[in-house]
Amino acid sequence: MSDFTKTYARMMEQGTAMLKAFNPALETFQPEGLDKLMPTMPRDWMEAMFGNAFNPEGLDAKTRLMISLAGLVATGATADPQIKYTVRHLLEAGGTKQEIAEVIYQMSMLGGLPAMNHALELAQEVFAEQDDEEGNA
Repeated sequence: MSDFTKTYARMMEQGTAMLKAFNPALETFQPEGLDKLMPTMPRDWMEAMFGNAFNPEGLDAKTRLMISLAGLVATGATADPQIKYTVRHLLEAGGTKQEIAEVIYQMSMLGGLPAMNHALELAQEVFAEQDDEEGNA
């Protein structure tokens, strides 16, 4: 088991306990299937839509998506499908699992530990889906 997996598991246990303490209904809330409505955009299209196509000296798509993910987590990580879309797009734009986790960790001070834990859980689901699609274990 990797350090990331161990840390993630501990954080999920803590986050679940905190969510249950704050609002027992949040512990089991799952809007199933909403994140599947929009597929991941190809990397070139993301650069055109979110990257530096309109501002060549500006931020690239990966950086813009990291900022978007940070904002989604900082506001309480209540937008499950949007977080999953953004994580998928970040992976396609060249973001690593470690970078995505770091962005989420950084937002714990703004969105709170429950938001961070929930966002990490969503990211882990996307990572697992991607591994399944690529045939990785």
